Amino acid sequence: MYRFHKFTIGHAWRSDFGDPDVEEHFQWLQKYSPLHTIPNSNIYPSILLLTADHDDRVVPLHSLKFIATIQKKLGSKTERPLIVKVDTKSGHGAGKPTSKRLQESAECYGFLAREMKLSWSE
Repeated sequence: MYRFHKFTIGHAWRSDFGDPDVEEHFQWLQKYSPLHTIPNSNIYPSILLLTADHDDRVVPLHSLKFIATIQKKLGSKTERPLIVKVDTKSGHGAGKPTSKRLQESAECYGFLAREMKLSWSE
């Protein structure tokens, strides 16, 4: 959250999130920034982050940095998956073709089923 306004359309979100270049706003952002509030713990849930290489609203680097920071903090202390899926030739979501939406839904449901140890039945 400290640099969101420096990439693509992020500058337009300062009215929503605050301006990190203003000290008072920076103090607010510091308290809820997902990247900067990752707990120092050996316990972290399984994660599947979805992003797209042409997303101009939420630049993929935010997701990549987030998951890399968690991996660095946890090191080899977890066996839970920490996954980032970067969809290619896609944007923020609204313009995705039906085939990509179906594929993404299937991957999410598959991830949930695996992590919850669910089994399929006919």
